[in-house]
Amino acid sequence: MNYLKRRNFLKLSGLGVLPAILPTVTVNASANRQPKAAVNQTVSFNDDGVFYEPAEYIAKLQEINTANPIEMDFYGGGGAVAKLCEKFADLTGKPACIYMPSGTMANQLAISVLSGDNAKVFVQETSHIYRDEGDSAQTVFNKRLIPVAPGEAHFTLEQLKEAVDYHNKGEVFKSGIGTVAIENPVRRCDGKYVPFDEIKKISAWCSEKGYKLHMDGARVFLAMAFNGISLKEYSTYFDTVYVSLYKYLGAAGGAVLCGDKETIGHMEHLIKVHGGTAFSNWSNAAMALHTLNGLETRLKQTAEKADALFKRLNQLQGVKIASIPNGSNIFNLELANIDAKVFNKTMQEKYSINIHARNGSSQIRVNETLLRQDNIRIEKAFADALKAAAKS
Repeated sequence: MNYLKRRNFLKLSGLGVLPAILPTVTVNASANRQPKAAVNQTVSFNDDGVFYEPAEYIAKLQEINTANPIEMDFYGGGGAVAKLCEKFADLTGKPACIYMPSGTMANQLAISVLSGDNAKVFVQETSHIYRDEGDSAQTVFNKRLIPVAPGEAHFTLEQLKEAVDYHNKGEVFKSGIGTVAIENPVRRCDGKYVPFDEIKKISAWCSEKGYKLHMDGARVFLAMAFNGISLKEYSTYFDTVYVSLYKYLGAAGGAVLCGDKETIGHMEHLIKVHGGTAFSNWSNAAMALHTLNGLETRLKQTAEKADALFKRLNQLQGVKIASIPNGSNIFNLELANIDAKVFNKTMQEKYSINIHARNGSSQIRVNETLLRQDNIRIEKAFADALKAAAKS
């Protein structure tokens, strides 16, 4: 079977009609195992977004498909993937967008293409690109990551200038500077976001110097909810922007990368040669596309509700919840003189609230599951759990 015939066969085979038969499959499956009713009421203080168990995920896709039949993509082209990319192109104001199998690939391909033959890439020392991507910039793409502002959530323009000047003056055989990458917000720094004025200053300077600017915006919607800056505003100051599809968009995986047509035009081939091309990605795209509808409004409501809730909870004896400067959805929690296991168990089993609190200091995360229960009930849950877990 030659290449073209094989592709046509795949289009016409059962794989090509999966979305069409999804309702039948999920109806039969759900007859044997219905999702627990309590799931829809569960508030999680442990996650950045809504996460689904497999049965819940299938049921949610069923719901989406029933309302508006999901269209299948073919090797990342057309169908739900194309619609998702159109949506993100609009949200970022960028001319082009492409689906990526992972955030690591999105970051690495972006900085590689933007840098061209230039070797140096300046990054936050705390960034995912520097700390969590397996040194792929160096070992696969021949780029040299230069960390700035150790231990800090962001670097200032002055710190970036100093780092660039240090390397320019200190090297005899110089390599060019290709890209500056900024993660925003920063996972390793308690979800702190980069001050917008600093981004604008860095962007203007990079444009003047001819350096490209990439944003690792895996969790950018969480920053937006707490500082009110839109994705389009952020994207104005960057050449490329990556956003995760599973952190808070409900998908099982995947990412999108947005930028100009020339830069994004290189990506399809690079995804293929690095082993990232999948036959179909419609399930992730459909879930993310569905969750995007009204997401900014829901996250803003979540932030407002969290503010009101934490003011109430701070009136309880033995509770202190504090925001983090330049923080997004992560908050510091102090619980005094409790049995943490009893506290967490009471919250989960009696009130359907998932929390990993400790006696003393811990952290909680705010996400849209907070909208599932009213603040009075959540306050009652805390008060009851504190009483049950109090140490004599």
